[in-house]
Amino acid sequence: MSRAADLPGLPPPPARRLLLKGALAAGALAAATPALAHAAPAARPKAAPYVNPLVRNRADPHITRHTDGFYYFTATAPEYDRIVLRRSRTLGGLGTAAESVIWRAHPTGAMGAHIWAPEMHRVDGKWYIYFAAAPAEDVWAIRIWVLENANANPFRGTWVEKGQIKTAWETFSLDATTFAHRGTRYLAWAQHEPGMANNTAIWLSEMAGPWTLTGPQVRLSTPEYDWERIGFAVNEGPYVLHRNGRLFMTYSASATDHHYCMGLLTADEDSDLLDPASWAKSPVPVFTSNDTTKQYGPGHNCFTVAEDGRTDVLVYHARQYKEISGDPLHDPNRHTRVQPLGWKADGTPDFGVPVADGAAGRGA
Repeated sequence: MSRAADLPGLPPPPARRLLLKGALAAGALAAATPALAHAAPAARPKAAPYVNPLVRNRADPHITRHTDGFYYFTATAPEYDRIVLRRSRTLGGLGTAAESVIWRAHPTGAMGAHIWAPEMHRVDGKWYIYFAAAPAEDVWAIRIWVLENANANPFRGTWVEKGQIKTAWETFSLDATTFAHRGTRYLAWAQHEPGMANNTAIWLSEMAGPWTLTGPQVRLSTPEYDWERIGFAVNEGPYVLHRNGRLFMTYSASATDHHYCMGLLTADEDSDLLDPASWAKSPVPVFTSNDTTKQYGPGHNCFTVAEDGRTDVLVYHARQYKEISGDPLHDPNRHTRVQPLGWKADGTPDFGVPVADGAAGRGA
């Protein structure tokens, strides 16, 4: 859905064509009522300020703004045993919003361990959560699973387990995200390909339904640069943003310590998205640790919009220190963070650096 559709009753700003997957802004502005003669136009809501860390001890954050005016938040809990959900009328309010557990890991069998990276999307009038999980008895046999809720309010109704998304191989797979482009719905995810000298690459496929893939499953990116292969050879956590005639797919690379960082793939909106040649890969990371601001391992991002419906917001996690004792996955202090996303003159995103703790500013 384009931003024009996100803001009912208001024209899109010039040269601001934008699709932010999973970040619908229609609830930010009421549809325009019939205008009275000489009536002044309604004021556009301002983007509210927010403070980082936005939500502590929540990694792999996903924030979506729905047409009901709420921001919905989910993320990885450090115990890796449940899926949580919050909502707020403002981004800043997510930090203090009540948190509900909407699903728990199974005590045995499938979906019993490593509950990672949930994303909640609205597809065909229902809510879906895509997440990673492993059997309680084989905790590294991680696969992608789906929950469905037909209730308009995702805090109500029943979350139904729809099963595993079946990919080409039964191998380590995680970090699924979905987006629609020109009437076609896609799934992007990370998976290990048998015979490849990496941990995971980024994959893309069309979808026949909210939990079913169809057609070819193509590899868009594999860890090839040194900065993608520190600790582990990883490309994971893809997320798509549509802007200025292009699709931008961010992803995260390397181990989950301070080497964790973000890369970028770019495709023309008119190209065949299932042709890997359509996607140009940045040879350098676009978002990295910063000693000045004391933010380390920024990654696993998504995008949303501020309350004004036009200010782009980068959502990600990071730690406040570099040195970690033991396995980084056992360190719980990856906090959810947000900051305005900038744009360069050529229409490409300007990620800047992860901002320091405190007020992250407000939208323009």
